[in-house]
Amino acid sequence: MGSLWIGVLGYHEFEGMDTTDAFLNAAMILSGMGPVQPLQTEAGKLFAGCYALYSGMVFIAVAGTLVLPFLHRLLHHFHLDHPRGESPD
Repeated sequence: MGSLWIGVLGYHEFEGMDTTDAFLNAAMILSGMGPVQPLQTEAGKLFAGCYALYSGMVFIAVAGTLVLPFLHRLLHHFHLDHPRGESPD
């Protein structure tokens, strides 16, 4: 929700969009779909680019956080967490 509101405030401030349009554009960027309305100002374009990069990085970080524990357990299950011939501690 925090990331969404950062986008809403940015589009509202830099592009002068009303709250509904700013929400729609921010939600579409966060979901990976891209902006809905064409951007008019240089500041809005810079914000949208930075917000899209931020959204991608947050997605990768969250996905990694969710998947890593599963992969860790999988490695333990198949005993792939230590080199061959070395006993686990």
